[in-house]
Amino acid sequence: MKKQLKFFILTVIGIAVTAIVVLGVLVWQGVILLNNPSSEQYPMRGVDVSSYQGEIDWDVLASQDIQFAFIKATEGSSYVDPYFSVNYQNAQATSLRIGAYHFFSYDSSGLSQAQNFISNVPAIGNMLPPVVDIEFYGDKEKNLPEVDTTQSELDELLSALETHYNIKPILYATEKSYRLYLAGRYDSYDIWIRNVITSPTLSDGRAWTFWQYTNRETLDGYKGKEKFIDMNVFYGSKEDFSHYATSSSY
Repeated sequence: MKKQLKFFILTVIGIAVTAIVVLGVLVWQGVILLNNPSSEQYPMRGVDVSSYQGEIDWDVLASQDIQFAFIKATEGSSYVDPYFSVNYQNAQATSLRIGAYHFFSYDSSGLSQAQNFISNVPAIGNMLPPVVDIEFYGDKEKNLPEVDTTQSELDELLSALETHYNIKPILYATEKSYRLYLAGRYDSYDIWIRNVITSPTLSDGRAWTFWQYTNRETLDGYKGKEKFIDMNVFYGSKEDFSHYATSSSY
C-alpha cells in the first residue's frame, strides 16, 4: 500500500512538473499570452517597435486590428534607432496614430538627451505625445541609479521636450522603475506602464493611460531578428482615444 501511495505521489508530481514545463514553453513561444485584455474593455490597441522588428511593412502591420504605434527614435544623448526615420515616414501613410519614444539613459544629461530626440523627431500634427522610457539596462537594476540625480536629469529632459513640442510627454515605466523614480512626483504626466504577467497596479494608486501587456505577440509585417512584438492598450474608449492629446501642434 505504501509503495502504491509513493508511486501515485511521484506520478502526480511528475505530471505537474511536466505541465509546468509545457506551459512555460508555450508562454515563451508566444502560443499562450499571460495577459489578454478584453477588446470590449480596451478597444484601442497598438504596438511599439524598434530596430528589433527590422524592416516593417506598415500597411500589413496596420491591417491587424491595431490603432496606434509607438516607434523608438533615440536613446541617451547620441543613439538614433537606424529604422526610425523610415518607420516614422511610412507609418504616417497608414490609418495608425503614431508617436515616438526615447529610451532614457542614467549616464547622460537630460538636456543632451532632449536635444538628441528633438533633432531627430519632427513635430507633426495629430501625433501621440513624445514618450520617455524609464527602465533598467545593464547592471542598473542591481546597482540602482541615485534617485535625486535621476529625477533631476529627467526633469530637464521633460521640460525641454514639453517646451519644444508644446505637450507633456508620456512616461513609460516598469512597476519597479515607476515606484522608485516616478511615484508621487510626476502626477501631471500620463503613464504607460509595463506588466506582461498580470494587470498593472501603480504603487501610488494612480490610473495608467497605456498598458504594455505582452512582449510576445506575433504579427505579420516585419522581418527583424525579433519574431515577437510588444502589444499595448489604451485606457479608454474609441471616442476617448480620438480626443486624446489633440490640443497641441505635435
